[in-house]
Amino acid sequence: MGSFGIPLFPEQASTFARDIDALYLFILAVSAFFALAVSVAVVVFGIVYRRRHAGEVGARIEGNLPLELLWSIIPTMISMVMFGWGASSYFHMRTPPAEALQIYAVGKQWMWKFQHLEGQREINELHVPVNRPVKVTITSEDVLHSLFFPSFRTKMDAIPGRYTQLWFEATKVGEYHIFCTEYCGTNHSGMIGKVVVMEPSEYQAWLAGGGVEGTLVERGGRLFQDLACNTCHLDTGKGRGPSLNDIVGKTVELADGTTTVVDEGYLRESIINSQAKIVRGYQPLMPAFQGLVSEDNLVALVEYVKSLSPTATTAAPAAATPPAAPAAASTNPPGAGEKN
Repeated sequence: MGSFGIPLFPEQASTFARDIDALYLFILAVSAFFALAVSVAVVVFGIVYRRRHAGEVGARIEGNLPLELLWSIIPTMISMVMFGWGASSYFHMRTPPAEALQIYAVGKQWMWKFQHLEGQREINELHVPVNRPVKVTITSEDVLHSLFFPSFRTKMDAIPGRYTQLWFEATKVGEYHIFCTEYCGTNHSGMIGKVVVMEPSEYQAWLAGGGVEGTLVERGGRLFQDLACNTCHLDTGKGRGPSLNDIVGKTVELADGTTTVVDEGYLRESIINSQAKIVRGYQPLMPAFQGLVSEDNLVALVEYVKSLSPTATTAAPAAATPPAAPAAASTNPPGAGEKN
C-alpha cells in the first residue's frame, strides 16, 4: 500500500499474481541497484580523479582481467536468473490446465462480449467460480483490442480473424476490473467491465438462471442445420465434405501436400474462408461465410464441431440432441467447412 491509502499495485487475486509481482520487483530492484551504483561511481570518480592542474596527464591503464571478468559474469548470471524466472512464468501463464472452464470473449468497439458453454451471454461482465482454472478464448469483431485483468496479472490481444487465449485461477471472491489495453478508437477508455468471482455453489446457481437459447453446443447444432452444413458433412464420410466426427486434434493432409492440425483456429478459418485449406480428396465447393456469420455464431459452430470429437482434449461437451445428417446432399449446399 502506498502513501495516502493509494495502492501501488492492483489486488493480487490469482494463482500467479504473486509470482508476477515478485519477478517485477526483482527486476526493478536489480535495475535500481545498478543504476544507483553507476551513478554514485560516476560522481565519486569524477571528484577523486578530477584534473587538478592544466599540465596533469592521466596514468596509462592496461586493464584488469579479474575485474573485467567479474563485471561480465555477475550481470550475465543475474540476466539468466531473470530469463529463467520469466520464461517459467510465461510458460505457466500460457499453458491452461486441461480441466479449465472454457469461456469465449469477443471484443467489439467498445465492449466485451462473453459466452459460457452453458449458453449464458454477458456484456462487460464476466462471472467465474473461485479456485477453478478459467480459459478464455479471445477474438475481435472489428479492430485490435487487448483483454486485461489487472488483479489476475494477465492480458492478451484480441486479434480480428484469429483466436488467442489466456487463463487464470481466481483466488478471492469479489469484483475486479476488466480493461482494454490496446487503443481501439474514440471510446477506447470506456471499454471496461468487471469480473465477478463467486463461490462455486453461487456460480452454479447463477448458471442455472440463464442460457435461454440452450447451451453453446446446442445453439451451434441448430446453426449447423440451418446453414445446411449437415447436407455435405455426412457421418459416413461420403458427402461433398469430410465427416466432422472425431476430427479435433487430428492432423490432416491438404490438397497442396501440406498438413495441419484441426483446432479452434482451423475450424474458424474453415467456416469463413473455406478455400484457404482444402483437405486432400475433396473439391473446393463450399462457399465462404466471411461477413455472413457473426463472431458469436462462429463460436457456437466451432463448439458444436468440437462436441463431435468427445475424446479430444479440447472437445466441448456433446450436445443433448445433435441434429441428424440427411442421407442425401443438396446441389449447392453451404457447410461448416470443406475441410477436415
